[in-house]
Amino acid sequence: MSSNLYPHLLSPGRIGTMETKNRIAVTAMGVSLSEDDGTVGEQLIAYHEEQARGGAGLIICGVAGVAWPVGAVAMQQTAISDDRFIPGLRALTDRVHAHGAKIATQLHHGGFVAGYSFNRWGHKLWGPAVPPAPKGSFIDYFLMEELQALAGMKMPELKVLEQADIDLAVQQFAQGARRAKEAGFDGIEIHGGHGYLLSSFTSPSTNTRTDQYGGSVENRLRLTLEVIAAIRAEVGRDYPLWIKLDSQEVGKPGGITLEMAKEHARLVEAAGADAITITSYHDTSVGKLHSQSNIPHLENWNLPATAEIRKVVSIPVIGSGRIEVDSAESAIAKGETDFVAMGRKLLADPHLPRKLTTGETEKVRPCVYCYTCVSAIYMGQPTRCAVNANLAHEFEGDAPAANGNASHVAVIGGGPGGMESARRLSALGHKVTLIEKSDRLGGTLRFASLAYEPNERLLEWLRREVKEADIDVRLSTVATPELLRELGVQTVIVATGAIRDMPPIPGNDQDHVYSGDDMRRMMLGESSDDLKRKTGLFTRLATKVGAATGATANLALVRKATHAWMPLADTVTIIGGELVGLELAEFLSERGRIVNVIEEAPRMGKGLTLVRRMRLMAELAEHGVGLHAGATTIAIGKDSVTFTDAAGQPQTVPAGNVIVAKGARGDLTLADSLRIAGFDVHAIGDANGVSYIEGAMHGARAAVRAIREMA
Repeated sequence: MSSNLYPHLLSPGRIGTMETKNRIAVTAMGVSLSEDDGTVGEQLIAYHEEQARGGAGLIICGVAGVAWPVGAVAMQQTAISDDRFIPGLRALTDRVHAHGAKIATQLHHGGFVAGYSFNRWGHKLWGPAVPPAPKGSFIDYFLMEELQALAGMKMPELKVLEQADIDLAVQQFAQGARRAKEAGFDGIEIHGGHGYLLSSFTSPSTNTRTDQYGGSVENRLRLTLEVIAAIRAEVGRDYPLWIKLDSQEVGKPGGITLEMAKEHARLVEAAGADAITITSYHDTSVGKLHSQSNIPHLENWNLPATAEIRKVVSIPVIGSGRIEVDSAESAIAKGETDFVAMGRKLLADPHLPRKLTTGETEKVRPCVYCYTCVSAIYMGQPTRCAVNANLAHEFEGDAPAANGNASHVAVIGGGPGGMESARRLSALGHKVTLIEKSDRLGGTLRFASLAYEPNERLLEWLRREVKEADIDVRLSTVATPELLRELGVQTVIVATGAIRDMPPIPGNDQDHVYSGDDMRRMMLGESSDDLKRKTGLFTRLATKVGAATGATANLALVRKATHAWMPLADTVTIIGGELVGLELAEFLSERGRIVNVIEEAPRMGKGLTLVRRMRLMAELAEHGVGLHAGATTIAIGKDSVTFTDAAGQPQTVPAGNVIVAKGARGDLTLADSLRIAGFDVHAIGDANGVSYIEGAMHGARAAVRAIREMA
């Protein structure tokens, strides 16, 4: 089966002499999957090989250090600074080529951003001049435990480059290009953006030199043009070579503007670049901006700038930055871009191109834009994905098919962990019974989907996967040892989630105080005697949204019905400032409520990845949500909440309603009782302690692999 839905996106493309089978590129990302000594090993090879199997036309490997370990920005970064790295790189290109994809490497020097190089080896940070002092509050968004993990990091020393240093850097790029060609790469992308060495010279914000490398656009771009010329001298005119450039520097006074970027594009084309990847950068000291440039939260963020730059050059441009598939097709059709580079989407599902080609668009596992992938890198860890637990584990292989060792497995709990376990087991040939005590699948992911819309895409994907698989789904069913024995089941996965107690807060027994479970029932139209008593309006809610939350649960209708109306007062105080509390605050603020969030911990946002936390907390503050961390002596009154703030001062905030969004904890009661009854039990997800979507999906993979190893 083939698809005609995306005739432009899936058509062959060309960059210089290189032809690709489609216009989908894996964008260059630093994923920290090479070996500690910079060599390419099986982990990185298998990661890219899976993308090749998945049908990408072009794979661009991220951040190959031309001066490594100088200029290294992260652990386990790929190196291309010596001939000893060529064999590993050759093994990578051979494996990718076997699946029909083209592969390029990205030549990189971290420059001012190479803090890892300084902290591990003591190398100074290379750049054009002393940059302006940061003015933002980036570090304020780290949790205390995250700050402890970064303890020992030192303020780096800078090296303002002299002519000999510049000449060395140019030759390092040129020799990196030679090695790339010898290793079998089909092309090279020069990293000329994101505050790294070349872009630090390009940007008037960081380049205040007064010599031939500073001042005018031509002078500031001189280093980049010298690099292009030196690479061309090494690899020849016919070897595909392109460059990644910033279209703007968001929130950076005196930084790169779109008009400057157009001139940069003209100059690199004249110098011999075969294409340009369009990206953008930001003031890194401002937390929110980390998701408003090269890893944007807003859809199609860079497409307008890409279209403008496309008008002033005759070479192809590669668009990037949360471009949805339909937007990619439209942009290519209109001539606004020639290729689309995808990052997070292809981490979530490396087989997206293949599924588009075969017309299986609904089979694409959706990215939920939670920033787990990049936040891991920020914290000095290899990349990972909340929804694709196989990411970075491709080298381990997935659990083999059950074949003759198939068994009957019961999965208890129909939330994300349970559905993911069931679909994985079924795909391996096991007989699966999925048992859910409520009348629909989804668990707390249904609630999370209302508070944060991208989660709904994952919920619907999991439901479709379960529906299409050979899985015996039993709703409104309580799992008991007797039932499991009747089914003939010996192995059980328990994915029943957490329990949510009401913490002992003074005043928590009043009718205007809701627990997290109350809110979940209210928003989903589920009945509860206690909730009926508290609201007196439950019938009205059920009339409005109950029909939309049946077995086929159209959450878009629920979201629409609850947009303006909810049985809540105009002022709402949320006690608990972790993921659930903050996403509830966002949800209620968008619906016109005056919201305050009170948290006992010194920093809010636990459970949110760093990059998402920085954005969400900034937006809550921008919309007037009161954020009160470090609170003590919290007490709930008739129409207010009192507490002592972090400075030791008494505070009172209005609270027509109070939502207590804390008290969740793991619950192994069922798992333990089934073990005692003689079953082989694997408990996953929130049953072991609150771990959200990532914990559910990764726990499912681990449990299924363990079951296969036992077979």
